[in-house]
Amino acid sequence: MRTPTLAAEAPATDAAPAVLLRALPARPPALTGEFTKDRAAVTAYLDTTMRLIADLPPRTERDPDRQRDAAAVHDGAHTLRHRFLATHAERVYAELTDGLTRTPRLDELTALAARHFPGLVPTPAQLADDARHMQRNKEGWEIAVGIFFQAVLSAPAVGNHLLRSMLRPTTRARAALLDYQLTGHADLGIATVTRRDGIAHLELCNDEFLNAEDDAAVEALETGCDLVLLDPASHVGVLRGAAQTHPAHAGRRVFSAGINLTHLYHGDISLLGFLLRREAGYIAKFVRGLCLEDGTGDTGDNWWPDADKPWVGAVDAFAIGGGLQILPVMDRVVAADDAWFSLPAMEEGLVPGVSNLRLLHPAGSRLTRRLIFWGHKLNARDPEAAVIVDETAPADTMDSAVERAAQHLDHPAVGANRRMLNLVEEPADLFRRYLARYAYEQARLLHSPALISTLERTWINRNRGGSR
Repeated sequence: MRTPTLAAEAPATDAAPAVLLRALPARPPALTGEFTKDRAAVTAYLDTTMRLIADLPPRTERDPDRQRDAAAVHDGAHTLRHRFLATHAERVYAELTDGLTRTPRLDELTALAARHFPGLVPTPAQLADDARHMQRNKEGWEIAVGIFFQAVLSAPAVGNHLLRSMLRPTTRARAALLDYQLTGHADLGIATVTRRDGIAHLELCNDEFLNAEDDAAVEALETGCDLVLLDPASHVGVLRGAAQTHPAHAGRRVFSAGINLTHLYHGDISLLGFLLRREAGYIAKFVRGLCLEDGTGDTGDNWWPDADKPWVGAVDAFAIGGGLQILPVMDRVVAADDAWFSLPAMEEGLVPGVSNLRLLHPAGSRLTRRLIFWGHKLNARDPEAAVIVDETAPADTMDSAVERAAQHLDHPAVGANRRMLNLVEEPADLFRRYLARYAYEQARLLHSPALISTLERTWINRNRGGSR
């Protein structure tokens, strides 16, 4: 284990932080395996490290020596977090959920952990403060969040409980449900849901950014997904992008430009509100539906949803990055014959969601690697595109093609069959184990210097004044 090596005392104008840094014990506490003792020792140490980091100048004002000190302290704290949670994650989670009787979501659980286990994860105030900075200038507290969720999701009983909690309807959706049922329409700001003849059309309307996704889009899409799944009159869901006013695509629908890279660069994409919520929230609900019953005692690997429905993905123009990531979970994908697809994970500098898992079965290892590592572009009519596209149609006939697909899926036998397919294609245990590792790897990448250099090299400098 790496022991922090601290720099010599700084000049008088910045002496206090160096003195505080040297107050950190030379070695993190050794674990005994006894929960109460380990908890006291570990939280005391971690809370001290957080206070010491907080007393340093902001990253933009630190000299190289001071920044190396901070990095060393972070490294030691992260190692201790890994060790503590590897031993005690289930006990920690059980306490935070009152013995698995409560169902907090990702952000709520993080806040509870910060309150009950000081230093284990950042507080909401620390996360909010970090969120105000450019990505390159963040402290990187979200890495501790990634470590926490890796440990929780790695433990089958509590990991499954958390994933079930994330499949419960959001508070916003419950509040909007009655009005949606009465009117057949919900305006969620950046997304809308409209029901016509039993078909619910969920449309992303992020016009300024060619339907790129950010934290606000994820929140709106999950709310819209919940409304479709909660409404008995909505039999099939259609996911589609709204028409754009952007000069390059004025008047034409666009499915998705993926993650909003400009927001990512400027620090406006969060681990909790975007990268983890997206996968465990609305995309997981496309696959498994909602958990409406309490289900707190059901922590096995193959639990069943209480409300699920088939989905059609309607791809106009393009599905880039996160847009492509969604398509493997759709029950039918209809694409305009001039649409195209790509998964530029290397340009974004991140793991492309659960694509590494979901593309392997239909696409195979070689094509999946070409898509992820080389940004291989697929056109809708390419033979290779059949791994994600079921049907193509001329752009001006997309409405009718999408309607036919949705009507076909409005059948009593579809629900049972899609559940059996999902059981084999993506068992809950496999998804849980993938998401556990994803939480940590994505958190590390999000706060790596390589992310910024990758974005600047492949996107930001090339698109100054652009829209994604």
